[in-house]
Amino acid sequence: MTRVKRFAYFFGGFSVGVFLLMFFLGGKNASCAYGPNARVLKNIRIKHPEISATALQDMSNHGLDTAVVSQFLRNGKVLFRDSNIKINDSCKQYVIRGRARDEQRYLMQVKNCDSTALITDFTKYVDN
Repeated sequence: MTRVKRFAYFFGGFSVGVFLLMFFLGGKNASCAYGPNARVLKNIRIKHPEISATALQDMSNHGLDTAVVSQFLRNGKVLFRDSNIKINDSCKQYVIRGRARDEQRYLMQVKNCDSTALITDFTKYVDN
């Protein structure tokens, strides 16, 4: 079998496989969150996090609204070094860094429990 025929069979089978995947997974909200950062953010997003009164006050002091929270939970970076994930109870505390619309960086602290997520603090990020 020549090399051209091999490539033709390969790409023919590949295109049929991609078509079948698109057909079966097209209507579903399938996603693949493999990295630790993506898994934590997706876990918090699924729980529809609540915002504490102090976090709301901090956000209003910086001139930000609650849409920033969803933006952070989509594009933010979890700072595992600053997070407290070695807790024995069911709630872990994560620190998420992100950029707001004013291009300033902020830190958001989230208390992620088994069934709920609570945003406890929202501060401006200062580089050292």
